Amino acid sequence: MLVTQKKQYALRALFELARRSDQAPIKSSEIAEAQAIPPRFLEVIMAKLKRSGLVISKRGFHGGYLLARPPADISVADLFTALDEKDRPEACSACVGKSTCPFMKNCVFMPLWEEAHNAVERVFGRTSLQDLLDRDQAPS
Repeated sequence: MLVTQKKQYALRALFELARRSDQAPIKSSEIAEAQAIPPRFLEVIMAKLKRSGLVISKRGFHGGYLLARPPADISVADLFTALDEKDRPEACSACVGKSTCPFMKNCVFMPLWEEAHNAVERVFGRTSLQDLLDRDQAPS
């Protein structure tokens, strides 16, 4: 699973919402400033997160974004899955696609890529926004 800049920004945006989950809706401009995310890019990300059901939005002067579920109920994998419909089983972790790979029938590397991909997915799947909040608040 490729962790793109878009996914990093989205994770930081959700993290900021989780940090403020006990407050009123957070404006996208506040999220962008707190997490150093380009505001126009954040709007695109937030719209997609809203469509996926991870965030809700409130309109108006006191509007903004809120998490749709508690931070403990949103995993990093939930977020990445919502953003990346391109992670399909037929896509090789290292190649453009299995269907165009000249070594598909006898690829010595495929098990390695799949094992690494599965390990990363397990880490993302078991890491919630609450876990990240706990790490942030832990004494250094």
